[in-house]
Amino acid sequence: MKTKSKVLIVDDEQINLDFFDVMLSKLGFQVEKAEDGEEALEKVRSFKPDVIILDNIMPKISGWEVTRILKHHEEFKEFRAIPIIMFSAMDDVKDKIEGFELGVEDYITKPFNFSEVLARIKAVLRHKDFTDQMLQRERRIALLESVNRLLGSVIEEIRPPIESLIRELETIDLEDREQMHTLLFRIKEKCLQFQSKFEEMDTRIHELQGHENDLRKQEVSLRELEERYQRQFDAFKGSGKG
Repeated sequence: MKTKSKVLIVDDEQINLDFFDVMLSKLGFQVEKAEDGEEALEKVRSFKPDVIILDNIMPKISGWEVTRILKHHEEFKEFRAIPIIMFSAMDDVKDKIEGFELGVEDYITKPFNFSEVLARIKAVLRHKDFTDQMLQRERRIALLESVNRLLGSVIEEIRPPIESLIRELETIDLEDREQMHTLLFRIKEKCLQFQSKFEEMDTRIHELQGHENDLRKQEVSLRELEERYQRQFDAFKGSGKG
């Protein structure tokens, strides 16, 4: 797993950008900055952040509109899962509800406390990683189910001809060479068909198993993930005290 979480800070006040850049970089984050909504959307594409800290009231495109674009526009669908923490000078419940309905994961009102911001970053990143791990497991389960369905379909496909050949074997006159020759020819023909089908199935199963192994390598147990986050943020706090 990557060692540094990537944070995109979006604010039209340079002092806030510089403050978060210094503080979060010192605590081990990889930081990118944007001064308005348009630049934020460009940086999302190029930087691919793990979390976005987004001011609401900005020139060109507001934080709400940036959120709406990221969460609902088709051209940004690959970035929909990026959690957004919204900053605002407003403390209106209605405004906060609107932000949550748009897809904001968390909300902090200015003036902010940096310790609170750090705690919220930790919470949304942890939730994102837990969600990603669950999705990985779901994808792996889906692949295993695909293998099972493939095996089942092949079995169902070859069962009728095999049963038909068995019935013919039970009724054939072993002294009748013509019947034996015809049956042996059919058995050979069916065996070649089965061989081709098994080779196709084997190739497909190996492909699915390869995908499943790739997903397995990316998985981390929930306990390991929690312990990693605890160590990481204990280190962040320790470096922050120095």
